[in-house]
Amino acid sequence: MADEVLEEEGTLEEMPSDKVADLVEYIVCGLVDDEDAVSLDVTDGEEGSLIEVSCAQSDAGRIIGRRGRTIKAIRTLARALGQRVGTSVEVEILG
Repeated sequence: MADEVLEEEGTLEEMPSDKVADLVEYIVCGLVDDEDAVSLDVTDGEEGSLIEVSCAQSDAGRIIGRRGRTIKAIRTLARALGQRVGTSVEVEILG
């Protein structure tokens, strides 16, 4: 019954950025020690989507990687999937 109400209100629709956020969350959770501290905040705008990743301070370095290589790879994957689903995506680490 509750699902029927949500469908009528249109809240069960999945935004293209949700698929990208799922990918980013999967990758980030595989890198960190404290998965419970990981949270994503997705902001959709006219120009595209912003995915802000919050994590434990001690895990921020793991996500960024040496000379930023890991976050650069995450951003590349997110942008590639974003293009496939029809949105531009930016990924930021809040630490």
